Amino acid sequence: MPKKRVFHREKQLNRSFAGNTLLFIIMIICGIFMVLPLVMIVNNALKPLDELYQFPPQIFVRNPTLENFTDLFTLMNDSWVPFSRYILNTVIITGGGMVGHVIIASMAAYPLAKNNFPFKKQLFSMVVLSMMFSWTVTQIPQYLVISWLHINNKYWALILPAWSFGMGLYLMKQFMEQIPDSMIEAARLDGASEWKIYWTIVMPNVKPAWLTLAIFQFQQMWGNTGSLFLRDEQLKPLQYALQQITAGGVARAGAAAAVTFIIAAVPIIFFLVCQSNVIETMTTSGMKD
Repeated sequence: MPKKRVFHREKQLNRSFAGNTLLFIIMIICGIFMVLPLVMIVNNALKPLDELYQFPPQIFVRNPTLENFTDLFTLMNDSWVPFSRYILNTVIITGGGMVGHVIIASMAAYPLAKNNFPFKKQLFSMVVLSMMFSWTVTQIPQYLVISWLHINNKYWALILPAWSFGMGLYLMKQFMEQIPDSMIEAARLDGASEWKIYWTIVMPNVKPAWLTLAIFQFQQMWGNTGSLFLRDEQLKPLQYALQQITAGGVARAGAAAAVTFIIAAVPIIFFLVCQSNVIETMTTSGMKD
């Protein structure tokens, strides 16, 4: 007997014009509240001192100037540690922590997602459990471990803890589970090694995951001052030097406004660059068996 064809009608959203208008207005209001702090940071960086202390405070600058950035670079050049040294320290710490964490988390997530071995569920439960504790709870044990490894006052004191961020492993495992097992089995039948499968098949297909993870880790590492583990001034990151400037009082209010702009601008730029790739790859992902 011939099979009956079953046609499924797609569900259509039935929203009124008034409902769409209300949602649009709510989104505009939320967008304004989200953008307003960034607008104030940019305008404060361009305000002269008389406008910075104006009451009531004004959102938009009236007489824009670059004197705040000039004062900032003057202060940094007068420091006995060169400004370029702080930038180099930040690049090493942020880059090492971000890249290392993405690689370690993805390599650990691959067997958890696509291989079966004893105590697999228990190991993943420990990873999920570690995400429930804030950084302040593990601060003392982390300091004791770093002291035991004798890496205090070194770059590794900030880079190694960044590699053990549990959220990265959890995110990568959840994305890798969406890759069809048939694709991996086909690669194994063709003679591909596990390393080749991981690097040429798994990682390209989970690009949205590790790009998102790179954004989160970059923001976390960029805001690290290193004051807990780094004692030598020549090892301190840029964030530490900028915070010392902001603590200079009223006389450095202009330089502090420029510091706030730099601290906020770099993570935002990195996010915007990676966001375009995340959106592009997400439109072509979502495979199923």
